This record gives sequence, C-alpha cells and structure tokens, in this order.
Amino acid sequence: MDLSALPPLRDAIAEHGLAARKGLGQHFLLDLNLTRKIVRAADVSAADAVLEIGPGPGGLTRALVETGACVVAVERDARCLPALQDLTDLAGARLRVVNDDAVAVDEAALAKVAGLTTPLKIVANLPYNVGTELLIKWLIAGPTLWSRMALMFQKEVADRIVAAPGTKAYGRLSVLAASASRPRKAFDLPARAFTPPPKVDSAVVVFDAIAPDVDFLALERATRAGFGARRKMLRASLKPLFGAETEWRLEALGLSPTARAEELSPADWRRVAAVL
Repeated sequence: MDLSALPPLRDAIAEHGLAARKGLGQHFLLDLNLTRKIVRAADVSAADAVLEIGPGPGGLTRALVETGACVVAVERDARCLPALQDLTDLAGARLRVVNDDAVAVDEAALAKVAGLTTPLKIVANLPYNVGTELLIKWLIAGPTLWSRMALMFQKEVADRIVAAPGTKAYGRLSVLAASASRPRKAFDLPARAFTPPPKVDSAVVVFDAIAPDVDFLALERATRAGFGARRKMLRASLKPLFGAETEWRLEALGLSPTARAEELSPADWRRVAAVL
C-alpha cells in the first residue's frame, strides 16, 4: 500500500495538537524506518490479522497497513482519532480504529466484530504505564488469541522478560514469558528515537506463542508469591499458598525449601504451580 499521499507524521501531530501525555505513557515513534523494522520483527504480511495497541498519531500503524495486513488499532486517547482518519480512509476495510482502553478490552470479541480470525499478531509500541499489565493479560490468553507478538517496552522491562534463572533481572515476568512463549529481544531503541524522548531507552521483544503445560493463572499466583518476597526462602515466601505443607510439598518436587525464587527455572515454577 502506497503511503505517499499521507502528510508527514510531524505535520499531522502539529495539525491536531497532539502533545504526548505523560499520564497516558505516550512517546510517539515517528521514524518510518524504525516502525518498519518492528513490523519486520513481527513478520507481518498481507495474510495476517493484527492487533495494535496505542497507535497515537499512527507511526507504527502506517508501517502495518503498508504490508496489506488487516489491522485493528485500539486507542484510548480520543484526541488521536482525527489524526488517524486519513490513514483509515486510505486503508479502507483493512484498518479499524477503536476508541477503547486496551486493559479492559476483550481482544477476541474485538477481532470477531472486525471480521478477523484468530490467532492474531499483536504489534505495539506499548504505553509504558500499562505495558507489563497488558503483557501478562496476553500471556494468560495464550495461543488461541495470538501467534506472535512484537512489543516495545522500557529496556529494563525487556531485559527482565528475557532474563535467565539466577541473574539479577530474572523474575516473575521471565517465568511467565518463558512458560507461554519463546521470547527474544529483537533490538534496542535509544530514547532520542521518540517524541518526546523518554528518560530511558526502549527495546522490542518478540514472543512466539507456545501452548503452556500448566494452568497459567496458578503459575501467575505462584510466581507473584515467590518473587513478591524474593529475599525470603521459598518455605517462607510460598507459605501463604501452601501453609503448613509448604516444606514437604517443595521437597516432594525435589526443590529445596531454603532456595530463593530466582534459583528456580521456569520449568520448576510450573511444577510448583501444578500442585496448586
């Protein structure tokens, strides 16, 4: 799809007075070369159905519709809707913009209304203030909703997602991501790439969905307890879940009650969750 008829993004932002709002975690990515790089990491083609969160003035959206894919973009900030209209007019039925809160939206129902088949690809420059919450929501939903995600996070969060056991960054997000997907960091982006520049660098993480071999809600509960008190031994941090049975349950799994949360692999955590 040819985007040459569209005004430059900076002109669209100026025309509609779209100053980024800190309260919404907004940092606009305007360089089409970078947004195309994100789309390539997601391996989006004309055959795909895509969910985008927080399109803002439409930088990433332009790169998505350029592929010919069918896109549903969820934008909470109604100020951005007029700026997206030119792109909607150009893309026609291949782009649907929905004014809603991504945290609360039912993605599967939204896809059905838009005539898209699941699993989707989810591609987003996520608002910093809800990025982790949205990730966990989608990991719980699993491969019935999505096949691949390419998501932008603060670099520190991205490092936590892909961290290995025993490292400082390893934690709850690492376990959850590794239990529902094969996550990998695709590339970093410096703060200066955004308008306005955030105080930290960012990174794109790609997730390929796998079918979890555990009840994901139980895993979420177990890791929240374990890593919520990560300085404590497991016999203490998991006691709210298992009570007086904590030590013998851990020993029955071949795990030391005196170990700490970061010493357990994602597979170990899935075994803990299984007894919940």
